[in-house]
Amino acid sequence: MLSSKRPSLVLATHNRHKVSEIRSILKKSRLRVRLMTLDDFPTMKPVVEDKPTLEGNAAKKALSVAKKTACLALADDTGLFVKALKGKPGVYSARFAGPQCNYADNCRKLLKLMKNVPSARRSASFQTVAALATPKGKVFMAKGSVAGKITVDQRGKNGFGYDPVFFISSRKQTYAEMPARLKNKISHRALAFSKIAGLLRRALRST
Repeated sequence: MLSSKRPSLVLATHNRHKVSEIRSILKKSRLRVRLMTLDDFPTMKPVVEDKPTLEGNAAKKALSVAKKTACLALADDTGLFVKALKGKPGVYSARFAGPQCNYADNCRKLLKLMKNVPSARRSASFQTVAALATPKGKVFMAKGSVAGKITVDQRGKNGFGYDPVFFISSRKQTYAEMPARLKNKISHRALAFSKIAGLLRRALRST
């Protein structure tokens, strides 16, 4: 499966929003790979994200999926780091409002905590760490980070997650106000995954 002509690459996620973004980003890289997701492996159990860092969670997911599928596996972990909250929600961004929360719950909790924080202190950064693992246990990492601010209310209908509350000053828009094509060009995830072509070449040379 690790043929240099057309290797199989498993996106280690069931998240359809994330899969759509990643597919769009990787398509621009013109990678000659057969893309799959965890939906192609319905009996595989979810990998528990219990590491204290984005790097740790991304590597754990990629390694687990690569070993179980015998394919190259690409995983990521993403966090929103808010300065006024001492870096929270950070590595816990996906479950910030509780184990059964949804995107709206997380945004509402964040805005509530930031209610009395002035504009000058609402800075934040969105960070993604991507990990590409081989079935033999080698891991290659890439990171993308974008600076922004937390809005006082939700703005825009596009995207997912914290997109309605993450404002990019240079664009004068939240991620959720941007068309998908623009977000997938400038986002933290785009910056991380734009490096995957290079990582894939390194992974193939190591096999």
